[in-house]
Amino acid sequence: MARKLFGTDGVRGVAGSEITAELALALGRAAVLQSGRDAPRVLVVRDTRESGEMLEAAMAAGLASAGAEVLLAGVLPTPAASLLIRRHELDLGVVLSASHNVYSDNGVKFFGDDGFKLSDEREQAIEDRLEDTEHATPGRVGRIRELHGARADYVRDLHARFQSLTLAGIDVLLDCANGATYRVAPDIFERLGASVSTLGVDPDGRNINAGCGSTHIEALAEAVVKGGHDVGFAFDGDGDRVLAVDRDGTVVDGDELLLLVALHLLAEDRLPGRGIAITVMTNLAFTNELERAGIEVASTAVGDRYVLEALRERGWALGGEQSGHLIELGFAPSGDGIASALLVLEALAGRDLGERNRVEKLPQRLVNVRVRDRGSLAGASAVHEVIEIESRALAGRGRVLVRPSGTEPLIRVMVEAPSVEEAEAVCARLVAIVESTLG
Repeated sequence: MARKLFGTDGVRGVAGSEITAELALALGRAAVLQSGRDAPRVLVVRDTRESGEMLEAAMAAGLASAGAEVLLAGVLPTPAASLLIRRHELDLGVVLSASHNVYSDNGVKFFGDDGFKLSDEREQAIEDRLEDTEHATPGRVGRIRELHGARADYVRDLHARFQSLTLAGIDVLLDCANGATYRVAPDIFERLGASVSTLGVDPDGRNINAGCGSTHIEALAEAVVKGGHDVGFAFDGDGDRVLAVDRDGTVVDGDELLLLVALHLLAEDRLPGRGIAITVMTNLAFTNELERAGIEVASTAVGDRYVLEALRERGWALGGEQSGHLIELGFAPSGDGIASALLVLEALAGRDLGERNRVEKLPQRLVNVRVRDRGSLAGASAVHEVIEIESRALAGRGRVLVRPSGTEPLIRVMVEAPSVEEAEAVCARLVAIVESTLG
């Protein structure tokens, strides 16, 4: 193909025009051919988008046309795919989701037989075979069937991991974003004894992430206070990230959740290598706090795949992103919003979330600038000149980060500075040059 399809989180775009049935079929066939396995067993999971059923059918057809045995697990969170692949010793997994994007988008993510997302090299190898017309050996095509009990298996794995966690007496409000967690999240919290109320549990194919979930957490914050709940958790559309709200309605982002969990695991001697992996988006105040606690910090590019790579390279188990991706490899080889929420409650050990270790963050301003081509940033010398000027002015006091989104036509501009006013002023100047040059 002339253009690169895979971004930092699989292939993603507008369903029906960019993510088409034809593309899904071709990706499925290419993934089987690239695997080099005879009749591989392949899992397919999707979220609640209206385009999911179409893409599921096309993906299954492509996989089966190349000889795969296809197992359809239906609507489940992305991390369930990783666990099911391991539980059933499958060869490959496919998740059809656009995560936190609007309903009109969809995407394709591949997982290997170890439950981890495929490497950049394997994704490129799949892309290189998209034009292949090879199918199964003559007279043999794969079969397509449902994987019965998949949802129960995922909940069973969660319950086994957190069986010693007692949530009796805790009033929890869950915002499931009308997405993939809408059944399993309330189920496991209730099994562990919590009193559970819910938002975003009535998916209609078009309301995923619409004014709800982790990308619109203000709805949860308001509802927690109004309803007098102890704590709230908001998941994204595919369930691999989570943000929290304390009883006062204060939003607790991924940085704060990761610090809380890291200190808990360190105290329990359950933090392998005494290190964690974060991304360049993590507020410097948290990096400093982790290092003061004796925790080694590795910083990566933005994207949970890069956090995972750093963990595997170092033999560590914990990492995460400000956006709410928390990865604890002792449970699953991927970010899991539900497991992360339960791990936060485990770390609190009955305390209120408002009693967490509070860190005074450096003021941070983040703006997403819509552009024609996110890849054009690399050659935009005028933008880089301004970035260099602003970075020098903040040296030792803050920092600047300007990067393309890995999944959308956006340039993300982030500034940390000693004051809110300076952060906003610097960010405004950077946004202006990005808009005038690339918009």
